[in-house]
Amino acid sequence: MSLGDPLPLGSTIGILGGGQLGQMTAIAARRLGYRTAVLDPDPTSPGAQVADELIQGSLSDGAAIETLAQHAQVVTYEFENVSADAVAALERRVPVHPSSQLLRTSQHRIREKTAIQRLGGDVPPFCAVSSAADLEAALGVLHLPLVLKTATGGYDGKGQAVAATRAEARAACAELLAVSDTLIAEEQVDLALELSVICARDQQGRIATYPAAENRHVGGILDVTSAPARVSPAVAQQADAVARQLAVGLDLVGVLAVEMFVDQQGRVLVNEMAPRPHNSGHHTLEACATSQFEQLVRIVTGLPLGDTTMARPAAMANLLGDWWSPDGQLPVARMLAVPGVVLHLYGKASARPGRKMGHLTAVASTTEEAVARVLAARGERPTAP
Repeated sequence: MSLGDPLPLGSTIGILGGGQLGQMTAIAARRLGYRTAVLDPDPTSPGAQVADELIQGSLSDGAAIETLAQHAQVVTYEFENVSADAVAALERRVPVHPSSQLLRTSQHRIREKTAIQRLGGDVPPFCAVSSAADLEAALGVLHLPLVLKTATGGYDGKGQAVAATRAEARAACAELLAVSDTLIAEEQVDLALELSVICARDQQGRIATYPAAENRHVGGILDVTSAPARVSPAVAQQADAVARQLAVGLDLVGVLAVEMFVDQQGRVLVNEMAPRPHNSGHHTLEACATSQFEQLVRIVTGLPLGDTTMARPAAMANLLGDWWSPDGQLPVARMLAVPGVVLHLYGKASARPGRKMGHLTAVASTTEEAVARVLAARGERPTAP
């Protein structure tokens, strides 16, 4: 495929990972006339259920990756904890978007924060910590409370701890260093709210962004997203500008979710970024002419960027395994009785507390009404485990 020349219809997009993001990407690809081959160890994974082909194997399995390279004309990934070395090896055989270099940056919190600073983004003050001595040095320059996180791995609140005192910081550091050789210690932000911007950049460097979304987390897991975010135009514009700046500086080809904090003084600070579709962009399936998943397919196949305008305000509420009854049932009828609510279930085999099993979306005339609809459909949220 030459630059500017889209892949022929019927070409195969390889997807590293068979989770729900891979599933929704594969559905978007099929609607546009492309085939998909998913690489995942689980033959019952959400992505495997809808892909044209499953390559069963580990995401770092050299033989499985070689098979994917033979079957796909272009490859993307739905999970940033895939081996960057494996993606780099794959790049030598077939185009991969986003690149292994961007992946390598985003999957290590120290590299990520350093890159964001280099590209002009603001981040909470931080220090790298690889020993008890490093922590003591960090305590000398950072203000409590601190958030300590493993530099790699960890998501949905895993691999991190909040420390309000020096003693708590030392205990958390010892616990986390037992599972990771490097940590990041950050000053905890005096938080007003959390935002994310999904930014798309194509192979010619053209950019499209979705309106900033407002995110609420519970127990470190995204609970509700609403868009457009209820912030001032200045804050929304700043968040959008930061996402665009990072996309250009990192030479993104694909979609990039940039998660940000807004502090009590109105400053926008970048928390982290993910070079893939994101949970906080699920509302785009119903609210935008082009969802984040279709946008990724358009980019990797060389099609024009799609319209990211929101037709109406929207909200998304996650459905975790906590919502399922012991006999594996969900109150679907009650949920769908709320006008305007759309249900997405991922087809995961077993519901576990904290596991993302699906989501609800709604569009409405106001953001507040959209949020009210998804919350009404979901009902009382179960007590977090």
